[in-house]
Amino acid sequence: MSAKVRVRFAPSPTGPLHIGGIRTALYNYLFAKKHQGDFILRIEDTDQNRFVEGAEQYIINSLNWCGIPYDEGPGKEGEYGPYRQSDRAHLYRAFADELIESENAYFAFDTSEALEEHRKDHEEKGKTFIYNWHNRLKLDNSLSLSAEEVQKKLNAGEPYVIRFKTPVADILNLADEIRGNMIVDTSILDDKVLFKSDGMPTYHLANVVDDHLMEISHVIRGEEWLPSMALHILLYRAFNWEAPIFAHLPLILKPQGKGKLSKRDGDKLGFPVFPLAWKDPKTGEISPGYKEENFLPEALINMLSLLGWNPGTEQEFFNLEQLVSAFEITKVHKSGAKFDPEKTKWFQQHYLQLQPDEALASKFLKILEEKGISSDLNYTTKVVSLLKERAVFVDNLWDLGNYFFVTPKEFDPKASKKAWKEGSNEMVENLIKIISEVKPYDAEHLQNEIKGWITKNEIGFGKVMQPFRLSLVGAMKGPDVFEIASLLGREETLNRLNYALKTL
Repeated sequence: MSAKVRVRFAPSPTGPLHIGGIRTALYNYLFAKKHQGDFILRIEDTDQNRFVEGAEQYIINSLNWCGIPYDEGPGKEGEYGPYRQSDRAHLYRAFADELIESENAYFAFDTSEALEEHRKDHEEKGKTFIYNWHNRLKLDNSLSLSAEEVQKKLNAGEPYVIRFKTPVADILNLADEIRGNMIVDTSILDDKVLFKSDGMPTYHLANVVDDHLMEISHVIRGEEWLPSMALHILLYRAFNWEAPIFAHLPLILKPQGKGKLSKRDGDKLGFPVFPLAWKDPKTGEISPGYKEENFLPEALINMLSLLGWNPGTEQEFFNLEQLVSAFEITKVHKSGAKFDPEKTKWFQQHYLQLQPDEALASKFLKILEEKGISSDLNYTTKVVSLLKERAVFVDNLWDLGNYFFVTPKEFDPKASKKAWKEGSNEMVENLIKIISEVKPYDAEHLQNEIKGWITKNEIGFGKVMQPFRLSLVGAMKGPDVFEIASLLGREETLNRLNYALKTL
């Protein structure tokens, strides 16, 4: 085992990467960076039947968009490659043979029909069929057959698998960084298949061999792999290798009800469960992604970091650097964490506020362009600075401030009834007069002149300000009305007041 921290994220390319996978990658990344270690991406594609075209590139694109790129992996070859299990297929057979040599594994020739018969027979007797110490000598394998019979079958090219020979009545003490110590009696384990009849290793053999050859120091993975931990520890022992340190992460749970968060929950409640949009190569169905729904990667990462981990303080907002500094694998919870779509929006709003106004304005200009509206960066940046604190996404800026770009021709009926009363015409005529003469024309001087006139004439503030806002915006919404008038400019402000006077 290398003294250096080396962790790996090892997904299977069987479809899009779920945000649960992103969180696993994130915790691996944070742990590696905290300890000046390496974060490796390994593609576990030994199950060729479930391989999905485009899934590997999707995984890589997702990690890059989230801002947690790997140090070694496909396309970033290090000295421990290749990083795709299908490219490493030639390695595994020798290790399977080594286990047979050391009598830690054996050839099994049982047909799938024969095993199905045993399963049915056990079910009828109310038992569960497990292939292990209690029946292995009665089944069709190299433990129950003579050496000659085994050789004969191998020479004849009979299909076989290689099974692990699980030790009997051995008490294993398993240590997990998150779950503490666990005790497993090996008598209850089955003799798992390590090498399949198609010449490919199973996940268990490939995973342990690769982690050893890649000098992985810590295995941080989802809790669905917890039942495999005993076998993996036994394999390390059978090879006389030092096992890595294990940490099994809790599940991300549905927002409502029980169980693991799934795509169906996202479809039902209207939120993405994938980082990027995914087009199913078979059906053509497109599933939304956080990127395409205009979430910022920082918001997604901050939200995911706190789904199952707590720094032990009140702090909720962490950039990546702060996460690296605060992250402790031992502070990850054992129990699952409920996913909250609204909380993600809350993080999104926070990170949107941190974006420079000009950067948001550049994105907003594209939205305006799509609507056939031309505006310049300088003006749009000023608009953004007034609106952004109410926005969650860039496209909210249009709903919040379309009146900065399009003159309102209709007025909200409810607001009109409330704001435009007897005497409002006279107020607006006075406003037109004041605004025509204000020098210099800016928010501060507009405010001083109009408020001065209101105070001097002892007029109710709302009697002036409500018709003023309604005239400029078309509704009772928006930021400071003097800021609006200042940005629109004197001519446009007067035009809108005159139009309201005629219309209302």
